[in-house]
Amino acid sequence: MKSFLKTITLSLLSALAISPIVLAEAASAQVSGMSGSYIGGGVSAGVTNEDDVFGGNVQGRFDLPTVPLSVRGAWLFNGDGSAVMPVLSYDLPITPNANLYAGAGYSFVTGEGQSPLGDQDAVVLTTGVEAGIRRNVVVYGDVKLGLDAYEDSSDPAVSLQLGAAYRF
Repeated sequence: MKSFLKTITLSLLSALAISPIVLAEAASAQVSGMSGSYIGGGVSAGVTNEDDVFGGNVQGRFDLPTVPLSVRGAWLFNGDGSAVMPVLSYDLPITPNANLYAGAGYSFVTGEGQSPLGDQDAVVLTTGVEAGIRRNVVVYGDVKLGLDAYEDSSDPAVSLQLGAAYRF
């Protein structure tokens, strides 16, 4: 499991490290990307401890149309705990109706048990993809990395999310 965690963590950090190079190339290509704000829900899976934590998510995006930034919010939950996180992301257009994004925020954990993203408040890094598949329908998927997200350990937490949303 620790090997899997290291692989996920290194992959996430690598994606964040090379994003400025990709962003510079995409800016010159003038792809418009996906615009608009949305709110939706789906499934969530915490994959870093021995007992995988499955649950749901509610995520939203508030598009800032004049800059390639978005304000995002996420609520990851299961029967034992939940994590609420505001995130600021940089959006990279990859097709006329899809974006890659990378961002940072903070996770506020509530409840007595473990959320899909650990069991204590933590700094969060995220990277994902979103695509409009119809006029008002978006699908999204992302990975969230909570730094020092466990009370009894300094290990990071990793959570995977998939969902669909209503774009407005």
